[in-house]
Amino acid sequence: MDSSLLEVWQAAASTPFNPAVGKDSQFFIAFLLLLIGVGITGVFALNRSITNILALGIPASATIAFGTVYMFCAVTVLIQRAVASLGAMSGALPQPRTAPQPLFRAVASSTRPLYQLLRTINFSNKVHVQLQDDGIRFAADLSRVMQGTAFLDKKLFTSYCLNLDEGEALPNFQITLPALLETLQIFGAVDVATRTQKAEQDPYRSNLRNYRPDAFSNQTLGIGGTCSLVYTEEGGHFNVVIEEGGVKTTASLTTYLPEIPEEIPFDRENLSFKIIMQARYLLDALAELAPIGPSRLTITASKTQPYLTLSGVGDLGLSSVDFAKGRELLETFAIQDRWTQSYKFDLIKSSSEAMRIASKISFRGDDQGVLSLQFMVEVEGGGRVKMEMNDAKWFEIPY
Repeated sequence: MDSSLLEVWQAAASTPFNPAVGKDSQFFIAFLLLLIGVGITGVFALNRSITNILALGIPASATIAFGTVYMFCAVTVLIQRAVASLGAMSGALPQPRTAPQPLFRAVASSTRPLYQLLRTINFSNKVHVQLQDDGIRFAADLSRVMQGTAFLDKKLFTSYCLNLDEGEALPNFQITLPALLETLQIFGAVDVATRTQKAEQDPYRSNLRNYRPDAFSNQTLGIGGTCSLVYTEEGGHFNVVIEEGGVKTTASLTTYLPEIPEEIPFDRENLSFKIIMQARYLLDALAELAPIGPSRLTITASKTQPYLTLSGVGDLGLSSVDFAKGRELLETFAIQDRWTQSYKFDLIKSSSEAMRIASKISFRGDDQGVLSLQFMVEVEGGGRVKMEMNDAKWFEIPY
């Protein structure tokens, strides 16, 4: 581009164009021109001659033409202003308020993993709930002698959102666990019934990992629903919204003031023993001891054979189960000194639901006699084939 032309362009940018007739006076000028044009046309009609064509006819035509153009411009400006004023008036009217973002919202495509994990701590009426950035923590306490924790990782949900301001404390509250379990069970009732019916019809169908969707499950066919966990605000209800087949069900659970129980002191730095084994072996051992009706369960860990012994005394006699030290039974076995403690059998039995669905169990005890059971549970996350690892924990004090 020529430098002189560029200078002219830049100079013109600082001097905006101002029309000879402003928008506010266009209507008046147009009306005046049309009035003059009509008047001249009337005079020309009374005195028609060759001379008057040049003197009156041409000026009358030009006046009417300019007046018509200005009138169109003036009417356009008036219409634009009228539309703008109507828009301003509608904007001033009160608009419907949009619903505020809830404090917490998580959406799951399947409630079965949630239901399974929460059932493992179903020994207390109320549970303490803490909403965290990486998941939901449920803690149950029984008279300060047994505590259970179930952690639902955020990967179990298809959508997980916790709206907290920077530095704001994590939400804490208590809810009634049986009510939550009953609500979650509603969602999976249809699919569970379908799986049970198929298992009865096909005797060769394995019950192992029976919660996986098959080619004809509701989830695979796309007719399953979603379950949303919503906590709107501090002190509000904990809502469970279930949508399935076009039917929407909302259950509002009352929340209570947080009452965080004191954790049972477990010394992780000074462990007397640590054993990792398959959970079904421990479940089978409890099943063998249960028929005699023992009130107490004695657990003995030793460096020599028998390495791990579970024994109980009941009305029908004495029974014990010994575990040999081998990779097929005890995957990990570490012990400092001989360790023996007794616990209420019913308390240990409360963890049988976790043993039933767990793949492995970490069995630990400290110098104070506190017993820790940590279960590794394989659950399916969000209908995916990939399996996510989650845990449930127990802490119990000696009897």
